[in-house]
Amino acid sequence: MRGLMWVLAVFALAVGLSLAAHLNDGYAILVFPPYRAELSLNLAILLLLAAFVLGYMLLRMVTHTLRLPLYVRDFRARRRDAKGREALLAALQTMFEGRYARAEKSAGRAYKLGQAPALSALIAARAAGEMREMERRDAWLARAQSHDKDARQARLAVQASLLLDDRRYDDALEVLGELSASGPKRISTQRMQLKAHQRLGHWGEVRRLAASLGKRGVLAEVAATQLRISAQIEALRQQAGDADGLAECWQHAEDQRDARVARTAARLFIDLGDCRRAHDIAATALEAEWSEDLILLYGECLGADVLAQIERAEKWLKSRPRDRALLLTLGRMCLAQELWGKAQHYLEASLAEEPSRGAHVALAQLFDRIDKPDDANRHYRASADATLRQ
Repeated sequence: MRGLMWVLAVFALAVGLSLAAHLNDGYAILVFPPYRAELSLNLAILLLLAAFVLGYMLLRMVTHTLRLPLYVRDFRARRRDAKGREALLAALQTMFEGRYARAEKSAGRAYKLGQAPALSALIAARAAGEMREMERRDAWLARAQSHDKDARQARLAVQASLLLDDRRYDDALEVLGELSASGPKRISTQRMQLKAHQRLGHWGEVRRLAASLGKRGVLAEVAATQLRISAQIEALRQQAGDADGLAECWQHAEDQRDARVARTAARLFIDLGDCRRAHDIAATALEAEWSEDLILLYGECLGADVLAQIERAEKWLKSRPRDRALLLTLGRMCLAQELWGKAQHYLEASLAEEPSRGAHVALAQLFDRIDKPDDANRHYRASADATLRQ
């Protein structure tokens, strides 16, 4: 419809110009001595318009000819850019597909074509690293560093990841520290820091990062708690044999009521001969969370006041009258105090709940000390059988 309107408008204009020309009787005289030409004004106007159009076309042709090298250069640049984008996209796709040789090749082509050179070099470095081609990987990292202003943080992140793969944890932490200082705290950075600190045994940092990642929802609450507990246990074990260091580490522990942490600390204090501290640790943790391993450890090291230990354990027995580990512990402590009747009662009650090698051995020792060799031998044999069954 619009085309038809244009055609009608052109015809209308032609008709109008034709009518106007018939009404114009003027003429123009051109003098070129010794020549003289007389033209109608209408023809003169048409010639002028034709000359203007021809001159404009010639000027456009000359201008286009002069600018032709620029057009060719722009065309080649666009074509190069399109090929570079195609190569970069291919590198990303093959990288995610795990086709590392193809990814490195495509990234190298994108780098040569000048398409995001820093990113292309990093993709190639990551791919070469996955193939354990260390020389090529380092060469690509050096190329990426030469374009550091374009993707510095990306380069640091890739470099740190590659250093972790090489188990160069100290170097990785140095790079990660530089990365953290150059921007906000990122989840990926904290994850890599967590891995490096775990491998280096920096348990304080492991606890801090686990708590931070747990708060951000990156780690599930159970996983964050487990990681924090494990780090605390390893931190305590690092102080084994050092009484002052162990005491200070325990003083700053945040999970003192956790059975696993308390058991580790109590065992380490027992090894140092500090039974009183071990008993206090075990008792505090047991009141918060019951643990068979911890109650057995409570009776393993007898302090200066065994009767107080027995009294405390008997209070626990009121709420746990059929706990075989508690009965065994009470039996052992009564045996140490030569309370033969109570010891026999507790040990036999423990065996009635669940037969165990420890209870048989303790009863055998008791009968040995009260001159009942037959009963002692019977329990020694039972303990040996229990050992074989285990």
